[in-house]
Amino acid sequence: MASAQWPCLILALFSVLVASGFPRSHARLLEKRSLLEGEVDGIEVYSTKISCKVTSRFAHNVVTTRAVNRADTAKEVSFDVELPKTAFITNFTLTIDGVTYPGNVKEKEVAKKQYEKAVSQGKTAGLVKASGRKLEKFTVSVNVAAGSKITFELTYEELLKRHKGKYEMYLKVQPKQLVKHFEIEADIFEPQGISTLDAEASFITNDLLGSALTKSFSGKKGHVSFKPSLDQQRSCPTCKDSLLNGDFTITYDVNRESPANVQIVNGYFVHFFAPQGLPTVPKSVVFVIDISGSMHGRKMEQTKDALLKILDDVKEEDYLNFILFSGDVTTWKDNLVQATPENIQEARTFVRNIQDQGMTNINDGLLRGISMLNKAWEEHSVPERSTSIVIMLTDGDANVGESRPAKIQENVRNAIGGKFPLYNLGFGNNLNYNFLESMALENHGLARRIYEDSDANLQLQGFYEEVANPLLTSVEVAYPENAILDLTKNTYQHFYDGSEIVVAGRLADKDMNNFKADVKGHGAINDLTFTEEVDMMEMEKALQEQDYIFGNYIERLWAYLTIEQLLEKRKNALGDEKENLTAQALDLSLKYHFVTPLTSMVVTKPEDNENQMDIANKPGEGGHGEDPLHGLPDQLPESSNTLLLCGRGPPFHHPSPRERRRHLL
Repeated sequence: MASAQWPCLILALFSVLVASGFPRSHARLLEKRSLLEGEVDGIEVYSTKISCKVTSRFAHNVVTTRAVNRADTAKEVSFDVELPKTAFITNFTLTIDGVTYPGNVKEKEVAKKQYEKAVSQGKTAGLVKASGRKLEKFTVSVNVAAGSKITFELTYEELLKRHKGKYEMYLKVQPKQLVKHFEIEADIFEPQGISTLDAEASFITNDLLGSALTKSFSGKKGHVSFKPSLDQQRSCPTCKDSLLNGDFTITYDVNRESPANVQIVNGYFVHFFAPQGLPTVPKSVVFVIDISGSMHGRKMEQTKDALLKILDDVKEEDYLNFILFSGDVTTWKDNLVQATPENIQEARTFVRNIQDQGMTNINDGLLRGISMLNKAWEEHSVPERSTSIVIMLTDGDANVGESRPAKIQENVRNAIGGKFPLYNLGFGNNLNYNFLESMALENHGLARRIYEDSDANLQLQGFYEEVANPLLTSVEVAYPENAILDLTKNTYQHFYDGSEIVVAGRLADKDMNNFKADVKGHGAINDLTFTEEVDMMEMEKALQEQDYIFGNYIERLWAYLTIEQLLEKRKNALGDEKENLTAQALDLSLKYHFVTPLTSMVVTKPEDNENQMDIANKPGEGGHGEDPLHGLPDQLPESSNTLLLCGRGPPFHHPSPRERRRHLL
């Protein structure tokens, strides 16, 4: 599978819900009837444009929707955009009859107090949830007077991460009605040159797509435009409803003539590193699998199916073992074994015979697997130039043996000792995802949620593909001493084929003439050093041709990456260290106008001649602990809100006190 497992750029179009004192069900009925007239209860959305500008992997996205109220009474209009969980909203504006109402990013505690005050005054609270696996939904609602026009504009930014050899822009398209002027436009600028560019839609045939879609790339520039006419949007030649309902995906990659690329603008730099053609480093991988009773049925069958597919891809020079945990711990073999054809066949038989049973002893399962890897390394029973990986899958929380998350985390950290990464896969929603993520992050790995769906086996298999081919271990990116300030993460345990290492920082001297970067790592055969030197004068000339770069993009890329990494470190920090990390991330979030887990966007809007507020928040994946408006009662799980609406306009319904508590994150 060539495209990314995780999306780099994800958008969903608006949907308009209107209300004039009606409950939601009535609004839906009116919507269905009004499709025949090309309006939704008097509201016509006549234009939607999604403009995406990508410069050196950093995406700046603007979603603009224009509507007019053709009814003879005021209506409430909701504007929805689904965006990536990894993106930061940077701006939102409402323009009503030529008057613009901007959004402002504030510290979350300030927004929280304003929100609590609004709820205590009986104003309505709207809730927006995380939307599916990859998305979170931004929603804002406003009353529109009869005959008035309104424009919604949302801006967000994201660093596109490379997975399986591609950068991916994934757009969720759901306008829910015909739109006279509908357009998706993406401009991509990559100084290394674009090597591939493609676009496809899940909701339209290739014949129809071809006439509405244009895509091209040459040298450093790429362009994609999707502009269906009204007739091309119809679900049938005489239909009034839209067939635009599904995924629109853009994928691309860049030329790799050099393993690294450095770009410098206005005193900030970014360094991309992704060497090609290196031999794969042999690996020892231990699969630690939860077989407790809650895994019974489809989850267990999908896990077994994924493991069987993974066994087909394991290389003969690799070593492996399976650790199964329920109330007790069992192993396939006492020690790691090489992935010979005979051993792989025996492993398949073992996997097919796995049965679910008992409780969940995460601690002992992980410690057994870690001990096995440590023993193999100490006894030199695996190749000297090899690496080790632990992949743990569970669908629940520990409930037997050592069940305290903090103690399990401590035991695992001490056992691994920083020697190899731990990857935690959480199957479903009935688990403490924050615990899995914190434990993985402090052991140089990551956590991934596996969604309970028909393709759960493909999700598991897809994750393994991401880590199946390590090309370098112990990677360090180095720069001249005292030349760099505020450097992002520059050491990595592994570089995997198809991925990319990105480091950014600030130059101590903006007037320096040359810039040098060294990347060192252990390869399958020998130690390697990659050096990249940049002539600042030549760099300045090259930048002059980048005619649609948006502003200080490298500085914003550095800020985005720095905030992202500070928030990761914060998850395992305590006391003064946590306070310092929080303060740094908050300062950057406010300075660069990013909506992060520490900030909220407050939108002032006109309703009933009062100032009303919408508060846009960023939820976390785990849902326990430190999500938006943390500390309020009855916090929601992972499907948490990205926007809390506080307005006095005509509500869909007034929530009860219990509902209001539930609707606070």
